[in-house]
Amino acid sequence: MAPITVNGRRYARPDRPVVVVCIDGSEPGYIEAAAATGRAPYLDRLLKQGTSRIADCVVPSFTNPNNLSIVTGVPPAVHGICGNYFFDRESGAEVMMNDPKLLRVGTIFKAFQDQGASVAIVTAKDKLRKLLGHGLKIGPHSVGGGAICFSSELADKATLPENGIADVPALVGMAVPDVYSAGLSEFVFAAGVKLMERARPDLMYLSTTDYIQHKHAPGTPVANDFYVMMDFYLARLDSMGAIVALTADHGMNAKHDAAGRPDVIYLQELLDRWLGTAEARVILPITDPYVVHHGALGSFATAYLPDGADVAAVLKRIAAVPGVELALARAEACRRFELPEDRMGDVVVVSARNKVIGTARSRHDLSGLVEPLRSHGGISEQKVPLIVNRVTDLPDDARLRNFDVFDVALNHVKELVVTHAR
Repeated sequence: MAPITVNGRRYARPDRPVVVVCIDGSEPGYIEAAAATGRAPYLDRLLKQGTSRIADCVVPSFTNPNNLSIVTGVPPAVHGICGNYFFDRESGAEVMMNDPKLLRVGTIFKAFQDQGASVAIVTAKDKLRKLLGHGLKIGPHSVGGGAICFSSELADKATLPENGIADVPALVGMAVPDVYSAGLSEFVFAAGVKLMERARPDLMYLSTTDYIQHKHAPGTPVANDFYVMMDFYLARLDSMGAIVALTADHGMNAKHDAAGRPDVIYLQELLDRWLGTAEARVILPITDPYVVHHGALGSFATAYLPDGADVAAVLKRIAAVPGVELALARAEACRRFELPEDRMGDVVVVSARNKVIGTARSRHDLSGLVEPLRSHGGISEQKVPLIVNRVTDLPDDARLRNFDVFDVALNHVKELVVTHAR
């Protein structure tokens, strides 16, 4: 069968189901640590017998831009989603970046469905569902080219017209978990297994939440337990003959001082001091409805400066602030990180590995941070795993991006070597 072209990239049609998993916040080290315990035998075999590489994610290393890069196969400069949150110049408002009208290209899923393939998408948080399912003809897989798309967060509200499936908790055998729990991600995997048993879609995408990674570093008992859980479901997907490919939307790092307090650069406060109160506008693209575990503090920010401001002078002052890794003008930042210029401010600021950027102290509610802050967004969270349960023909020196994962799974798989026995 002829390959399918999507956004300038060609993808072979699979002869078996392909499951791509985005493990939210899974920096390199989590999978390896869990495998080393002896309690995650499937992941251990993936590392030793499959394809295990390190890839670069999109910067800003946040959820929305990376998930959309993965499912379109292109960077934000092409698909347009450059954060979880942005300043819409047309409306003059700060808005969540989860409206499908903001997406500038079609997804791999839509292109495959248009050619008769069936698709299943399960995401932990509902904020991604409409973006990931944009353009799909939603309907049960009993009809050729059907599409199922739902979130575990709102699984009990799924309907046939809206999601292509109903009675999801009964199918999965689990109640809908709390949004701030590891269970929200387990529901994604459990649903994926049930859908593979029942519908056997051609393409499946499973996207988790980083609740655990925000609280627990690689190798800690809670983190290991999470990946042991994942090991069980991935082995079941493999046992049904699926090509299974794992990557992440971003990594994660500790962002606190020696006393465990968030280590924050309050950029709005600095710009207010230099340029006048509220003359500049700082946007934190990490912002989303789920701020309990990160307090809207990440390592990437953009700022809109007042008319006539000396951009070079402002950048020089920002660059001199301790903990700032990069301070770039819009055009340079967008070239370097492949971002859409019309959706970025006049300057872009990236903080160092253990620092985060905030607006002003009064605007961040940190009462929900029980553990010391772990967060993401910068260059220091750019490295992520790219793992496949097959041998591939990738050159050893190939630079991989997380949004190459469908290309790898569909175009470069050569043979099965991983067994699924536990």
